[in-house]
Amino acid sequence: MTVAAEHTAVRVALWRALHLLADAPPYVVADEVGLRIADPGEGWRERPDMDVEATRRTRASIVARARFVEDLVVERVGEGVEQYVVLGAGLDTFAQRRADVGARGLRVFEVDQPGPQAWKRQRLVELGLGVPEWLRLVPVDFEGDWWGQLLAAGLDPGRPAVVASTGVTMYLTEEAITATFRLVATLAPGSTLVTTFMRPIEDVEPEQREQLRAAMNGARAAGTPFLSFHRPEQMLALARETGFREARHVAAAELEQRYFAGRTDGFRPSRGEELLVAGV
Repeated sequence: MTVAAEHTAVRVALWRALHLLADAPPYVVADEVGLRIADPGEGWRERPDMDVEATRRTRASIVARARFVEDLVVERVGEGVEQYVVLGAGLDTFAQRRADVGARGLRVFEVDQPGPQAWKRQRLVELGLGVPEWLRLVPVDFEGDWWGQLLAAGLDPGRPAVVASTGVTMYLTEEAITATFRLVATLAPGSTLVTTFMRPIEDVEPEQREQLRAAMNGARAAGTPFLSFHRPEQMLALARETGFREARHVAAAELEQRYFAGRTDGFRPSRGEELLVAGV
């Protein structure tokens, strides 16, 4: 295989696995599947970006957003939603870990670039996990008509869906983000967009700024620079302007209260990346 997963997707998968190895229970999300797919080799915990102390709050943010999206999807499925779209899926493992939700009639669409997705498909086969009928892997060119490709893969715009985009907006231009919002807002009433956004560095906790700068430098060196930063009020305004009926900001403090209450180990999410939930 000449094409593998994006380095950012691998890092996120390893952080989710590191949570189970380095942090005390109760665990926010239990995900070792991404580690199995990534197959990083025996020395992966020695990587500089796996430093337990330096990455504590970033790691907490990663597992918190994964848990929040998962809880939201399960909630919406309970309300009758049968379609779930993961934009920029990377090494997302919802479909592998939550087959119980798929058995309730949910169809999952993982949307990603052709090369990394083909690699992931092969890894799923090699691990004996396979691709169940209710999971659609949708290879797209995000610079082209990716929405048309998603519809051709079976997404029904006339029925409600949950569309998730986590860890993606910082790599997109304002025009691309706006275009994505407008497309999702055309889905049937009852549809939901859940997306993360990176806040400006001056909004981040002072002790987290050095790590954010390092992440920005690393992304730039890898050819995938951070292009967009937003404050909550900007994201809320964008949701209204692009056609959503309602929108709310999910702050790091809300995630901390929901998933980290009572912890005394300093494991809590940073406000560097937060969430927007918008309803059609």
